[in-house]
Amino acid sequence: MTTIAVVTGNPKPQSRTHSVALAVAGAIAAALGTKADRLEIDLAEHAAALFDWSDPALTKLTAEVAAADVAIFASPTYKASYTGMLKAFLDRYGSNGLAGVTAVPVMTGGWPGHLLAVEVHLRPVLVELGATVPARGLYVTEPELAELDAAVARWSATATPLISRSLKD
Repeated sequence: MTTIAVVTGNPKPQSRTHSVALAVAGAIAAALGTKADRLEIDLAEHAAALFDWSDPALTKLTAEVAAADVAIFASPTYKASYTGMLKAFLDRYGSNGLAGVTAVPVMTGGWPGHLLAVEVHLRPVLVELGATVPARGLYVTEPELAELDAAVARWSATATPLISRSLKD
């Protein structure tokens, strides 16, 4: 069984960004063609404890994400990058803390002008933490949210074969 972790760093609980991340998890699970166990982490629910390095719930979640086969890290675009909330969660990992994890960077934004933020800002931190990032990240603009399934399907057509191959290596 494949484990897919979804980590959303939006200060707003159950955000549109979280919905995008869940849609990506569904597309990956469907492409893998196997039953997938899913771990969902909406960091808005853990905001008060993000900087408490001894918090048992976040310590457990951090370990579970590091043990996942695939981890989707999602954030809205904030000042042309990802949120501090997601950064605080990622700071919990030491060097190579995500080694062995296939990571998928996902970002949402109001306009396409920040399209490269997912590749220029989020991907490098995941690679620095030792994750394998075999496919381009997904950036979804507000207008695309109305047809989210189509946006995810377009991304999935090229990304999921690479993700699947990464899991077999």
